[in-house]
Amino acid sequence: MTAGNIHDCSHADALLEHITAAAIIADKGYDSDAVIMKIEAAGALSVIPSKSNRKVQRPHDKELYKERNLVERFFNRLKHWRGLATRYEKTVESYLAMLHLICARLWL
Repeated sequence: MTAGNIHDCSHADALLEHITAAAIIADKGYDSDAVIMKIEAAGALSVIPSKSNRKVQRPHDKELYKERNLVERFFNRLKHWRGLATRYEKTVESYLAMLHLICARLWL
């Protein structure tokens, strides 16, 4: 499978394996019945807008969906750090340490 054929939904099972959140906010790439059922089975609220080609559009909390913007902006700020964005660190431990340092810097 090439990188162009990987869809967001194919990774949803691993991401949703141990849900402890009250709500899961995601973009239209995660709009599938299987993902929605897994979220609801875990007792969480699904805040995922329907794809435009879905025959029956599902409602979602539009005000809560606006909170997704905070996460998107944070990831954008992380990408400004060249060493993190290009993954210069060779080991997982040093990459995670760099991520922690950058997050602390952004938080201050």
